[in-house]
Amino acid sequence: MSTAEPTYGLEALAFGPHPDDVELFCGGLLATLAGFGHRTGIVDLTRGEKSSRGTPEIRAAETEAASRVLGLTVRENLGLPDGWLHPWAGFEVPEAERAKTAPVARVAEVLRRLRPELVLVPWQHERHPDHEATSELVTRALFFASVRKFETDPAHTPFTPRQVLYYPMRHLAEPSVVIDVTAAHGQKMAAIRCYASQVEARVEGPQTLVGSPLSLTSLEARDRFYGARIGVSHGEPYVLRETLGLADPVEHFRRNSFARPLFFPDPR
Repeated sequence: MSTAEPTYGLEALAFGPHPDDVELFCGGLLATLAGFGHRTGIVDLTRGEKSSRGTPEIRAAETEAASRVLGLTVRENLGLPDGWLHPWAGFEVPEAERAKTAPVARVAEVLRRLRPELVLVPWQHERHPDHEATSELVTRALFFASVRKFETDPAHTPFTPRQVLYYPMRHLAEPSVVIDVTAAHGQKMAAIRCYASQVEARVEGPQTLVGSPLSLTSLEARDRFYGARIGVSHGEPYVLRETLGLADPVEHFRRNSFARPLFFPDPR
């Protein structure tokens, strides 16, 4: 059995149901990592064509601008149908075609090709069905990407990332960790504002949650609240579904020493 260190490509790769979802909820982490010199990327599953505002073409231009602000190395869109995401979609076709068409195989192909050390996935509980479906879809793909006989097109060698972090969106999940994004918070908000068709409050036209008058201020308050939980100005919450191991806890806490928090988790 080989014990060689896996070959990685990107340092971090985030998956989002629609363009702008990653920016809204983990743009601070991606901008922070890019500032450290890490290679980062986003894979959007759909083009957001069912959005009440804008068009896919406008959204694509906004995505390109936001990607530059975040300093991404890679941005891809799988073009899956907005509103119809399902973790087992495509499995009704003959097996010989699934490697090319089934969404789980397409996500597994991306994972095997880009080989990220850290993968960011939406948390499993959400108000939007596409968001919950993305969580389950990418989670399944993470498993199958490591299975040697699971086929993708093009074919690549099996792959397992170093760690997976789940990012809560509108659902306030209890975080396993909060990451300090204070230094990159301005970049995060600048990237979000690139999506003017989605986030600018308007009196006329369809009213949406992300485009409501309090949307951006609520996101700011969210990041300030989680930052206060670790004693910094701005933080983003992430959930681990696996037990985190530490080889040297002394060194870990030396490198991650924060001021006393202002808020504490419920001990119940």
